[in-house]
Amino acid sequence: MSESINVDVPTVGESISEVQIGQWLKQEGDWVKDGEDLVEIETEKASVQIPAPGSGFLENIQKASEEFALVGETIASIRLSDAPASNGTPPSESAPSASAGASPSASGGPSASSQPAAGGGATATAGGTSASFIMPAAKRLLEEHGLSQNQVPATGPGGRLLKEDVLAFVRNRGNAPAAPAAPKPAASVPSPAPRPTASTSLVAESVPNRSEEVKPLSMLRRTIAARLVEAQQTAALLTTFNEIDMQPVMAIRKKYKDAFAERHGVKLGFMSFFAKASVEALRRYPLVNAEIRDDNIVYRHYHDIGVAIGGGKGLVVPILRNVERMSFADVEAGISEFARQAGENRLQPADLIGGTFTISNGGVYGSLLSTPIVNPPQSGILGLHSIQERPVAIDGNVVIRPMMYVALTYDHRIVDGREAVGFLKTIKEIIEDPSRLFLEL
Repeated sequence: MSESINVDVPTVGESISEVQIGQWLKQEGDWVKDGEDLVEIETEKASVQIPAPGSGFLENIQKASEEFALVGETIASIRLSDAPASNGTPPSESAPSASAGASPSASGGPSASSQPAAGGGATATAGGTSASFIMPAAKRLLEEHGLSQNQVPATGPGGRLLKEDVLAFVRNRGNAPAAPAAPKPAASVPSPAPRPTASTSLVAESVPNRSEEVKPLSMLRRTIAARLVEAQQTAALLTTFNEIDMQPVMAIRKKYKDAFAERHGVKLGFMSFFAKASVEALRRYPLVNAEIRDDNIVYRHYHDIGVAIGGGKGLVVPILRNVERMSFADVEAGISEFARQAGENRLQPADLIGGTFTISNGGVYGSLLSTPIVNPPQSGILGLHSIQERPVAIDGNVVIRPMMYVALTYDHRIVDGREAVGFLKTIKEIIEDPSRLFLEL
């Protein structure tokens, strides 16, 4: 028998003892190369990938997607083997004969479809739609709903039956109309149609779908929930608002966007303007950049700004370090790279740790106004919103301008209203006159 090695949950950070299984990147029976990513796991801070500890065939997946596992726990194994032959069989196994997959002979010999599928767990029967292999999560769902594997069409690679296949079958079964009644024998004299009753009404023929689906909170969502509740319970949160005329920045973007992209390889967005404006405002009002630590106020003389990004698993806030030393192109490139990694669930825990201030742009989702929640132990968060053309009064005249509402939520234990309003006013002045950034006004 070939030697096997375990795939264990690695240590992914201090104080992290449990992870959640994300997406299996390989399926049971697949040949994997040493170091190739097998599965994504979610921690309290980010998603990471577990690589294959050796080359061979993946076997015995013990944890399905969305299930939890402890650090050090075995979640699968790999049967060590060289690369398979072109027909997909291991080098140590002989290729099946041509007659192995044929229909039973006249003498009643068994066909390959009556033998156990490679990898175990499922058998295929002739004439059905059964799977060549049943994933563990799918097997549990079959048992829960009292289904046979032959009832559910398999859509996974190589004929594997997936959890999604069973769920889709259950949903469709619940929504399927009742089978038509058998036709009555023909009569010489047609009888009149029966009057509809309550039991044969049209409403009764259409049964609404009232099914429910219970899914565990992801590790990331657990952390987000805990931190938001912590902020609400420990900080004295207050929000102040202002509005900004975005026309000057929009004019700069329109004029230089092509040259900027050609020279730096990234698009010129609004976030770099707000990040640089925030650095200037934080310099003028350092309490917004500070934190309460025990009975002390800790002033930070650097500006690590978190930028909220919608990732594959939810909202994440990676940190741009030392924004005061970054150029516009550095900020845009950093945000673009974080967005790519978040979309692929490849952000590392180190990318999310720390931060002295946060910017959240709800405007990309269409939000007109909101009150963002501070990310503790930070003392402030800037909320950006959608840009809308509105009538405003300028020099005694009513004109139409692209306006944006901005919000600053701050910890009133450390930041007074004067500092908060002054901070937001500084953001407004800089965005409405970006030349201030270069003249240090």
